[in-house]
Amino acid sequence: MYPSLFNSFFAPPTIVVVSEERLRQAEKEQKERQLADLDDRIEQLNAYRGELAKEVESFSEPKSLEEALTGE
Repeated sequence: MYPSLFNSFFAPPTIVVVSEERLRQAEKEQKERQLADLDDRIEQLNAYRGELAKEVESFSEPKSLEEALTGE
């Protein structure tokens, strides 16, 4: 059966004891994952930047006012 709201509200909190070494190890692993994620994102952004730069370079500047107005 489902636990009552009253029992779950007044139930004692769960306390987890973790050693300093395990806590520091978990923090280190989290920071390493964050670094790896950032490196991946930077790599993706650099690739996109390169593609965008090539696209911008492919646009040609109009040589004269007439060419700009007529689109030829």
